[in-house]
Order: sequence, then C-alpha cells, then structure tokens
Amino acid sequence: MNQPEVSVGIVDAQEIRFHLNGKYQAKGETVYGEQIVQFQEGGICWNDSLYQELTFMPREEDASFSLFEVTIGINFHWERKETQTFRGALRLIVVEGKLCAINVLPVEEYLVSVISSEMSATASLEFLKAHAVISRSWLLAQMEKRKKLEKEKNTDSFFSFKKSDNQLIRWYDREDHTLFDVCADDHCQRYQGITRASRPTVSQAVSETFGQVLTYEGEICDARFSKCCGGITEEFETCWEDVHKPYLVAKKDIAAKGNETDENLLPAMTEDEAQRWILLSPSAFCNTRNQRIISQILNHYDQETTDFYRWNVEYTQDELSELISRKLKMEFGKILNLIPVQRGKSGRISLLRIEGTERSFTIGKELEIRRALSETHLFSSAFVVERLFDADSYEIDSNVEIPSRFIIHGAGWGHGVGLCQIGAAVMGDQGYHYDQILKHYYPGTEIEKKWTK
Repeated sequence: MNQPEVSVGIVDAQEIRFHLNGKYQAKGETVYGEQIVQFQEGGICWNDSLYQELTFMPREEDASFSLFEVTIGINFHWERKETQTFRGALRLIVVEGKLCAINVLPVEEYLVSVISSEMSATASLEFLKAHAVISRSWLLAQMEKRKKLEKEKNTDSFFSFKKSDNQLIRWYDREDHTLFDVCADDHCQRYQGITRASRPTVSQAVSETFGQVLTYEGEICDARFSKCCGGITEEFETCWEDVHKPYLVAKKDIAAKGNETDENLLPAMTEDEAQRWILLSPSAFCNTRNQRIISQILNHYDQETTDFYRWNVEYTQDELSELISRKLKMEFGKILNLIPVQRGKSGRISLLRIEGTERSFTIGKELEIRRALSETHLFSSAFVVERLFDADSYEIDSNVEIPSRFIIHGAGWGHGVGLCQIGAAVMGDQGYHYDQILKHYYPGTEIEKKWTK
C-alpha cells in the first residue's frame, strides 16, 4: 500500500481570500501572491472568469498558501478566526451556495500538523508517537468508511438522528463530510496546516511511527480520543451509533494490575454510583494539576479551560429555561428537573429527560445533551444535577415546587471514548512507551505497518 493523500475541508464562505507563498499552477497559469475567489452565479469567480471547480497545484517543493479568516474552535467557548498556512494543493468547490476550500496533501504531512494542532508540541515523545498512530488510524478508518458509503450509494448512513413527538436522539460524526475526507476542526481532528507544525519532536514522532496503524483482528481501528475521560473511558455506542467496538470500552484510567481483561468489564453505573463517582475526585492518570504536563498538551486557547477533571456549572431558573427552549426550539415553561434516563459506564448520560411545567422531552446522545445545556458545549455529559429551592418555590396554581437554581456537577472534558489525552500525557511523562499507552486505551489491538518511506 502506498501512502495515500487526504482531502481536508478548511473553510467555507461566499468569498475566500488567500495568499500563494510560492509558485502554483491553476487553469494552465503559473500564479502566486494574493488571490480572491467569490461565489457568483452558482460558480467560482476568479480573475473575472467563472469555474465549477478550481485547483491550485504547488510548483515548488516548499510552496505553501495562507488562508485568511479561518474559524477555529467552531461553537466552542474559545472560537476565533486566524490566518493559517498550508502545504499541498488547494481545491475550491461549490457547496450549497458557498465556496469550500479543501487542502489535499499526503497523510504523513497532514499528521505532523494534526499532532501539533491537537496539543502543544512540547509533549513527551512517547505520547506524541501514540497520538501519531491513533490519528493515522482514525483518519484511514474514516477514509475507508467514506469510500464504502460512496460505493454503496448509501446516503442514509450520513443521517444520524431519530426523532419522535417526545424524543430526539442525534449523534454527530461524519454526516457533514461527503465531499472531502475530514474537516479541519475539533469535529474531526484539529488541523491547522503548518501554522503550528514547527517542533522537531512532532516530526520525529510521525517519522518513527511512519505508516503504523492500530488494528483489531486485522481491521484498522476507528481510534477515537478526547481531552480528559474523567477517570473512566466510555464505550463507542454511548456517543455514536449503536455499534459495539471491542477496543473502545469502558475502563478505569489507572495503572493495570496484572491481566487487564477484568478491568475492561465495568458494569453500567446506577444513579447512586454516578453520584458518588462524579462528586468525588478519584485517582486516575488524567487527575492531574501538574501545569508542566498540562501545558504540554493544551495549546494556549485550550488552557483557558480549567478544572476539567471535575467541574461545576450553575444556572438560575430563568437562565436554564431560556437556554433549553432556545437550543431545542420548543417551549418547556419552567424547568422542573433534568433526569438521566440512560448512562454509559463512565457515568456519561446518553439519554436525558427534560421535565418542564409545559412539556417533557428526552434528548440524546451525549453531544446533543452537552449542546442543549450550554451556550457552546458542556465539558461532558458525565454529570449529576443539584436542584436548589427558595422558600417560596411552590407554584401557587398547581402546587408544584419550582427549583430556583440548578448546579451541574460534572466529570471530564469530551466524549471520553478511546485515548484520554491528559491521561496519556501523564503516562508518557511517567515513562510508559507508546505501545503501552495504546494497549492501555485500546485493549486487544495490535500495531501494524501499512506503508514505508
């Protein structure tokens, strides 16, 4: 197998501005410098001509292009715009009344950027090597999935929701990406070109694992990862479609004692167990306040997030009822309670019933819950709710007690499936090798080499 190329969706807009930092070729012309493309009459307007598709191919080995006004952290609390620089080809297409900029480049070059973009490149070499393997594995799994769906013409597989009069179950995976392999933001893997790909340790980690992927019984693993599991990793089916992946299991983020098999068989949490687990701060690899390690993993904007192992969010009655009604586009009246209907084995809620004075409604899965209860995202859906009542909390007409405030006590940052980045960073700092880190988070897997230099 030869090293493949990956197509990455970077930005979409009515107008896209970019600078060619070297010689490129497009429509038979050699071009460089600042360029502007606009959506006009259903096509791409460039240099007063209209095209259905436009590709700028590099003509120099070190050529790059810089895209202006690229949004990073979409829908997160630290969302912002940057100018970002990329190597490889720039492909422009029309998508639903806008232009979309796609970067096409070799997988290994893409990975150098991903590892630098996902965390600080000063992390330990063994952690970076582990991340290179799982990023490569996840990418190839998504590329294979896309090709399979295209071949089968199975467009229904891109629709990831179930809705009825009193329930909405939605998960967010790859349903948006039918015209390129992956996007550049946290929805897939954070990719910011060569903007941050500047540390020699990252290049070393990618080089030393060149072509290596994680497999389970011969198939490339869909190797998920999140910032902080909160002490227990979660199963795949809690967060996405109801498919069990034997290597994406619930297990405690602690050092193994002998055979790890039994540790992988955690039972589902009861409400009492979830209450105890989330309100405590149990020992785990990812339970760290070591700023030296944390700064190695979190880029400057991620470090705006604090207390990610255990955290609290508080709302007044008015704040929460307005937020939920706006996010779900339905009226609940005053919020009476938030009731977990189903939890995963890490304590993450996959089904939540919202009870109001005017209606009750159930939502899932975990990201839908996180979005409904925050202006951006709750850190995770592993939470318990504390309701507080004033002395006059009873509704006069119905004799119903109305909470005045809600405190959401939570654990972890992200979906918690697969590798826990904070935990893996601590393992790397403690001297674990990258294969040991991978075995810990993906039990039963093997490392295989798919291509060579």
